[in-house]
Amino acid sequence: MNTTWKQWGTATVLAAALCGMGHAQLLIGQTAGYSGQVAAGVKETSDGAKLFIDAVNAKGGVNGQKIELVSMDDKFDPKLAAENARVLIEDKNVLAMFLTRGTPHTEAMIPLLDKHGVVLVGPSTGAMVLHQPVRKNIFNVRATYQREAEKAMTHLASMGITRIAVMYADDSFGADGVTGAQKGLAASKLTAVVLEKFDRAKPDFAPIAAKVAKAQAQAVLMVASGSAVVDAGTALRAAGSGAQIVTLSNNASGGFIKSLGPNARGVIVTQVYPNERAVTYGMVKEAQELAKAKGVGDISPAMLEGFAAAKVLVEGLKRAGPKPTREKIQAALEGIRKFDLGGLELSYSPDDHTGLDFADLSIIGTDGKFRR
Repeated sequence: MNTTWKQWGTATVLAAALCGMGHAQLLIGQTAGYSGQVAAGVKETSDGAKLFIDAVNAKGGVNGQKIELVSMDDKFDPKLAAENARVLIEDKNVLAMFLTRGTPHTEAMIPLLDKHGVVLVGPSTGAMVLHQPVRKNIFNVRATYQREAEKAMTHLASMGITRIAVMYADDSFGADGVTGAQKGLAASKLTAVVLEKFDRAKPDFAPIAAKVAKAQAQAVLMVASGSAVVDAGTALRAAGSGAQIVTLSNNASGGFIKSLGPNARGVIVTQVYPNERAVTYGMVKEAQELAKAKGVGDISPAMLEGFAAAKVLVEGLKRAGPKPTREKIQAALEGIRKFDLGGLELSYSPDDHTGLDFADLSIIGTDGKFRR
């Protein structure tokens, strides 16, 4: 049985479609925004995970059992994400959750994870709240947004850029990114010339863009998701601002580049994985080879994130033994030390569930690809 990826709009449809699927051997749950403003990135991270999971299943699975991934669409709505997680954990009895998307969305399901002792592997968010204090059931596979934003600010300052604006979503993700940006600005003895938040659900970028243009900002960090960054960039250009646009790794997907259209060239995007063309990294080479075998095009940073998360998930399932339980998987993951993902080393402990701390910068080139 190949890995099954089902995207259902409602819990009712999922329940109806999955009744009678008791034969699923290693049932793993996912809720993410397959529709809405982050859909392009979600699809790519999921495709990256699927590359590895399909390859594992093709070789007989984990300890002789195949992985069945049930994915639900939460439309990038935190409330729906929490409800989807409830259905997957309580009704579908998944062994683990995997590759969620969004900070408030992931936060919303923490009570369910803790209540039922279910781990979440590889949330596609770098929120510090998922790292410190350590969440017993959350195992991160990427660096924090704060580290990314701080690195972006110090890099801009090192280039002689001193007039930096910050635009951020008015939610826990935005606040997290701003904290990192402020650290980077302070380390460079700078202050943001504009610091403005916007409503995540119904943003109005025109007045903020006017402030940025008036302040003659040389660069703008946008702590936002997908289409919000695209719309904010359009508003900036309409206001007459030519500021360098910078955003975080949640937008490190080929779909994001396409959505930027003519405004893509020159946009800086922070990265939490190596260059997707750097075959000196075993993980990158492996992902490229599996993609080529399946007729998939270029590997994107977002695909690498999903690929790495899947490797960690599979390792946890292996270590949990032939009869894995929720409790055994948690203990197995927490016992991982110096696990080589393919050029990147990952460790967990009861006091540290961060996993990786890699951070880098990329810029979108004239060819519509990320360049390091």
